[in-house]
Amino acid sequence: MVGQLSTGTREKLINAAVGMISQTPGEDFSLRAVCEAVGVTLPTAYHFFGSKKGLMDAVVEHGFDRYMALKESTEPSGDPVQDIRAGWDAHVAFGLANPGVYALMFGKVQPGYVPAGQSRPGEVLLSLTSRAAAQGRLAVSAEQASAHILATNIGVTLRLIALDQPDPALSAAVREGVISAITGAETADRGDRDSAFATVVERAVADPDILGPAETRLFVEWAQRLRQAHEVQA
Repeated sequence: MVGQLSTGTREKLINAAVGMISQTPGEDFSLRAVCEAVGVTLPTAYHFFGSKKGLMDAVVEHGFDRYMALKESTEPSGDPVQDIRAGWDAHVAFGLANPGVYALMFGKVQPGYVPAGQSRPGEVLLSLTSRAAAQGRLAVSAEQASAHILATNIGVTLRLIALDQPDPALSAAVREGVISAITGAETADRGDRDSAFATVVERAVADPDILGPAETRLFVEWAQRLRQAHEVQA
């Protein structure tokens, strides 16, 4: 019974913190306010989490649990490339629906530190790119494809959160540009594929406000690396 009560209190503290983060995305929250919302004292929070950072880490892990539950509830189509598209869209939708928690999950950058939960989405994506590679549908390695998809997916989602509005056209354009770059057999005509990808890059370079200055520099760098890798393997 004591263990159950302890588990329940811990979950209530996490849920209270998630609620406050969701109400005011991007703003700090008070550990005392979280405790008051649950009806416990500060020592109780310290008992479970050690510090406010410990509670935030638990919130991030909770976010990844919810994200992975969403992933696992989606039935695979049997086509790994189509599943990558669906996964991209689900990722963006999750971020826009949970901006405060998502920003902690993917946007709180510390040099040399990656939240443990971030490996889980990467593993799911790598399984899809590995299946695509096994079918001979990638122009780059499964690992490289997975890394570039996840990086651009996160970048687009953070940008849309910053703008506080969805942009399906932007998300789809970047998604298809990256998929075109990593898949060697998706488009029969290489000229059409290169033209479509170049259009995406040119749009991003011509208007840095689309992705943001920092995101644009990263996108151009990724695009150049993907193009070089594609030319080497073509």
